[in-house]
Amino acid sequence: MWLPALRRILKLFVVITVGTVALSALFGLLLDASIMRSIAIGFYLVGCFVLFGAFFFGNRGPIRSGGDSELGGPLRVTSRRWATKEEQEEAINSAAIFLPLGFVFILLGVVSDNKHSLF
Repeated sequence: MWLPALRRILKLFVVITVGTVALSALFGLLLDASIMRSIAIGFYLVGCFVLFGAFFFGNRGPIRSGGDSELGGPLRVTSRRWATKEEQEEAINSAAIFLPLGFVFILLGVVSDNKHSLF
C-alpha cells in the first residue's frame, strides 16, 4: 500500500518539477532573463500555488452542496448536507500531502536562486 502511494507522489513531484523547469526556462529565454533566476521564480510560484491549494483543501467546512439547484442565476437555492467522515478525512489528507510538497518546491527555489547565496 505504501509503495504504490510513494511511487505516485514521486511521479507527481517529477512531472511538476520538470514542467516547472521547462516553462520557467522558456519564459526566461523569452524575457531575456537569467535562466537560473527564472527557474527559481518558477519554483517559488509553484510552491506558493501548492501551499495555497493545501490551505483551501484543509479548510473545507463540514457542509457540502447536496445536488442540483432549484433556481438559476443569483437566486439559486441548493440543498446542503453534512460531509461524510471519508470526505473530511480526504480533505485533511490532501492538505497533508500538498503542504510539504509546497515547502519542497519553495526550498528548490531557494537552492536554485543565484541572486542570493545560502552561505
